[in-house]
Amino acid sequence: MTASGHALTTEHSPVAGLAHDTRGGISNPILGMLLFITSEVMFFAGLFGAYFTVRASTNPWPPGPEQVGEGMAEKFNLHADPYLAALLTVVLVTSSFTCQLAIWAIRKNDRRGLVRGIAVTLILGILFLIGQAYDYSQLGFGLTDGTFGTTFFTLTGFHGAHVLGGTIMLSVILYRAMAGQFSARHHDAVEATSIYWHFVDVVWIALFSTLYIL
Repeated sequence: MTASGHALTTEHSPVAGLAHDTRGGISNPILGMLLFITSEVMFFAGLFGAYFTVRASTNPWPPGPEQVGEGMAEKFNLHADPYLAALLTVVLVTSSFTCQLAIWAIRKNDRRGLVRGIAVTLILGILFLIGQAYDYSQLGFGLTDGTFGTTFFTLTGFHGAHVLGGTIMLSVILYRAMAGQFSARHHDAVEATSIYWHFVDVVWIALFSTLYIL
């Protein structure tokens, strides 16, 4: 039996034995994800544009005691207590690294490495969502509390929804990986999911920098 023939017989699933498109170029799953992310870039660009427009037209920013009262002004001052958000940033950035480790593993046909990497990424994504929910409960202001509350929850809420979507995608990838459906030559779905997850990570870094630092 040839080496190639032996490789086919050791695949865990018939799906993993499927070859890539021999015509070259980019695969449909990855192309579709790139096009989707292009639309998402424009979506978040619109949200950031709205935020900076509101911020430029509101003086001071965040609104001070004269506009919203002493107690609410203190709650709006996110710069005073950015530590939980910073910790969530570390969690999400770490998950991006573990996701990439999973990609490198499957490129080497290391299915165990893929499962470990995706599992850790999924756990970190869930921890981020739990941390964000807890942060919301501690802020002391809501969506209807002026332009600051509206813009804050709109930006972070839409991002949280994207993270939730990413965890669902990771769950599907983890299930398929545990079923042995991916190999070094058949893992486009994993690559597409990782591109999405990296995008979510980059958006959060921009959000954290904008809301808690600038």
